[in-house]
Amino acid sequence: MTVANSTTDIKALYTEALEHYLSGGGERALRGAYELGRLALASEVGLLDMAELHHVALSKILTDDLGKDGVPLGLADASQFLAESLSAYEMAYRGYRDAVAGLRCLNEALEREVRRIAHAVHDEAGQLLVVVHLAMAEISRDLPPPAQAKVKDVTGLLHQVEEQLRELSHGLRPTILDDLGLVPAIRFVTEGVSKRFGLVIHVESCLDFRLPPAVETALYRIVQEALNNITKHAGARNVWIVLDCDTKKIVCAIRDNGVGFNVPARLKERGNRGLGLIGIQERLSALGGSLHIESEPGSGTQLRITVPRENSNANSRRLS
Repeated sequence: MTVANSTTDIKALYTEALEHYLSGGGERALRGAYELGRLALASEVGLLDMAELHHVALSKILTDDLGKDGVPLGLADASQFLAESLSAYEMAYRGYRDAVAGLRCLNEALEREVRRIAHAVHDEAGQLLVVVHLAMAEISRDLPPPAQAKVKDVTGLLHQVEEQLRELSHGLRPTILDDLGLVPAIRFVTEGVSKRFGLVIHVESCLDFRLPPAVETALYRIVQEALNNITKHAGARNVWIVLDCDTKKIVCAIRDNGVGFNVPARLKERGNRGLGLIGIQERLSALGGSLHIESEPGSGTQLRITVPRENSNANSRRLS
C-alpha cells in the first residue's frame, strides 16, 4: 500500500481499496481495510472524517456503477469494509481505556502509600517525640540549672521538629479530606498558603454532598498544584477558587490576578512540566475530565477543571 501523508491521500487510497473489495477482492482486500484504518489513525484522521470519507467513496462508486446488478450486495459489503477499517480505532480506544484504568489504579495506589507515610509521620513519629520529651524532662530534673537550660533549648528544637512533622503530614494527606471531604480540605490548605505567602484566597462552593474518594483526591491535588504554581510564578495577591456543579459535570475554577502569560508560547517554550500540568492532566484523564487554561500577560490566569458528573455520582452522599 502506498504511504499516505494527508487526508486527501487517504481518501484516494480508501476509494481505490473499497472499489477493489467490492469488485471481488476477497479477504485480502478486507485485510487491507484494517491496514488503511491504521494508516488513517496514525495520520490523525478522526472518526467523523472516516465516515465522511467512506460516504464520499461509496457515493462515487455507486454513481459509477448506477444501473448495474449487485448494488444492494455492494452496500452490505461496503458496510463490512468500513467496519473493518474502523477496527483499528476500536483497538486504540480499548488500549486507551485500559491505560486510563491502569492510571486510575496507579493513582489510587500512590494515594494509599501517601496516606500510609502521612500516618507514620504524624502518629508514629509523634509518639516517639512524646517519649523523647518525657525522657528529657526526667533527665532535666537531676541536672544543675545551667544544664537544665541547655535541655530546655533542646526541648524547644524538638517542638519545632514536631510542628514541622505535623505540617508535613497534613501536606501529604490531610485527615480532614478523608473525614470531612473536599471543600473543608481545600479551605484548610488555602488557610496555610495564605499564612505562608500572604495571599488572599477566596473559596466558594455549591457542593452539599460528598464526591467519591478518587474524585475528591484528584480535585484536592489539582488545587494544591495550582496554588503551588501561583506562589512560584504568578506574583498574585488574590486567588479565587470556585466549585460548582450541574446535572452533567463538576467544575473547579481557579483564578488569580497575577502576571499571566501567553498560553501557547509558554507551553511551547517550557512544556507542561514547567506549569505542573502533567500531573493535573493525568489525574483528569483517569476520571475522563478536562483542563482549560485562560491567561494573557498582565491579566492573570484561570484554570477550569471539569469532571463528568457520572464519575461523581457513584458513592456520592449528601452532607449532613
